[in-house]
Amino acid sequence: MNDHLQEIFQTLRKNKLRTALTGLSVSWGIFILIVLLGAGNGLKNGVTSNFSDRAVNRITLWSGTTSMTHKGLKSGRNLQFQEKEVELIKTDVNESRLIAARIDRTQTISFGAEYGSYNIRGVMPDYMEIEKLIINPDNGRFINALDVKEQNKIIVLDNRVAETLFKGKSALGKYVKVGSVMFKVVGINTKKTGWGSPIAYIPFSTAQTIYNPTKKFNQITFTVDGLETKEENDRFNESLRGLMGRSLNFDPKDTQALWVNNAQADYIESQKIFGGITIFVSIIGILTLIAGIVGVSNIMLVSVKERTREIGIRKAIGAPPSSILKSIILESLLITSIFGYIGMIFGIGLTEVINFFMEQSANGVQGSDGEIQMTIFKNPTVDIGYAVFATIVLIISGIIAGYLPARKAVKIKPIEAMRQE
Repeated sequence: MNDHLQEIFQTLRKNKLRTALTGLSVSWGIFILIVLLGAGNGLKNGVTSNFSDRAVNRITLWSGTTSMTHKGLKSGRNLQFQEKEVELIKTDVNESRLIAARIDRTQTISFGAEYGSYNIRGVMPDYMEIEKLIINPDNGRFINALDVKEQNKIIVLDNRVAETLFKGKSALGKYVKVGSVMFKVVGINTKKTGWGSPIAYIPFSTAQTIYNPTKKFNQITFTVDGLETKEENDRFNESLRGLMGRSLNFDPKDTQALWVNNAQADYIESQKIFGGITIFVSIIGILTLIAGIVGVSNIMLVSVKERTREIGIRKAIGAPPSSILKSIILESLLITSIFGYIGMIFGIGLTEVINFFMEQSANGVQGSDGEIQMTIFKNPTVDIGYAVFATIVLIISGIIAGYLPARKAVKIKPIEAMRQE
């Protein structure tokens, strides 16, 4: 075995340029495959992370202004929801699970000498799970059904509001003034907020009584189960528009009267798109890998052809064909293994470095203002299993690339082989 290895390394040293070009084609194929897969994963992870901040299966309704006449009613009517629409969704929409109506007002919140203008949002208990708010055990609680029933004057603050008003001290149990009304702080939401002003949450019924005497509002959000395809979601949207049309007296075909945002349908479509992107980059990467395999095959073919005379001499002095085959196959194996491993390391290394700098950049941006930043690219790393599998495929291909011309060469009669120039 040592003799074979010494002979192989001597051959490789004699043909440095050929060895380098062969190795480059192998490394490049693996490297490009990993980078392309990483880019596809990064794009998919980035967009998927934007869905993960809220329930993926949520439906949001906004009331609008009619643009069509309906049953003798003129167009241009301003529609608004009432609590009967919330109950209608609970009872008549079989797919509905969590549900929360909401109203928003801007008010000044103050504690002692500290104050600020913030968005006051009246919500129902299910809102926390729909929006995936984070309230740790030591940060109190969210609004519950009893708060809504009794119209309690309690408030849950976003962490940024609490930090501004309380300057690092505990806010739980303290009273803040919202406008001219006192509210007791019962919870702190530590979820990173998106764009816009931080929010303070109060019971929906309390908000209705204090800020919305007409009891009308413009937004309802709820989650659904059992809608797994685009067709099912399209049918559901149509059915929902019909139900709301009957309740609010508008034509279901009037898209200006009711705005429906089906996040689940958007999520399903995005997954289809990224599935296509993954297939596309995989095909490009595999074609690049095949180019590397072809390069190895051509180089090994040339190598064997150059050594045909040498093979004839060896056979003439009694060297068995298996020994000659082993030498050539080992040469091919060494080239593809070493350079394939180098390409794999560089490819994985590049994706990890990019991911590291992206994480550092994201942490810096979030730390500066406490907001979640929308992203379309995140964690562009590749499962090590894919990289190892691609390297193994290339090695096996390299062995075959060396074996086929070598097998043909050892079948030549010694006298004919020695006549080769």
